[in-house]
Amino acid sequence: MSIWILAIFIGVPLMEIMLFIKIGAYIGLWYTLAIVVITAIIGTALIRRQGLQTLNRAQHEMQSQRLPVQELFEGICLIISGVLLLTPGFLTDLFGFMLLVPPLRRVLGHYLWKTLQNSGTTRFVMPGQANHYSRNDDGPIIDAEAKNISEEDEKGKE
Repeated sequence: MSIWILAIFIGVPLMEIMLFIKIGAYIGLWYTLAIVVITAIIGTALIRRQGLQTLNRAQHEMQSQRLPVQELFEGICLIISGVLLLTPGFLTDLFGFMLLVPPLRRVLGHYLWKTLQNSGTTRFVMPGQANHYSRNDDGPIIDAEAKNISEEDEKGKE
């Protein structure tokens, strides 16, 4: 996992520099800088609008006594999108704008949710449903009953 993080921290800036050089040589320095600034401004406006909509939906879900899981995920995506859009670069802008597209967020959220459910390390129990789950290991399952034994009961046995 740490090798992937290292590759991202080295690879992304190198790719951004390469894109700046290529695009700058093709359209010129000032147009390249203008594109970077304009994408940051447009991205910030879109994030603000979608963030307020997501916040309103989350508040509505909580008032309806439901956990706003989808809204929380969308909020996290919007935060990541904001960081990517405010980072100068074309590659980060591309991924930032992709996270602003609601259908793509839903597909990503559905994929991550299924991955979590199938990982075997996470258990989801909803109120009102039976509390059963599957285990990935073949360890023993022990079904037992517990009984509290007070000190008086133990003294009576002696």
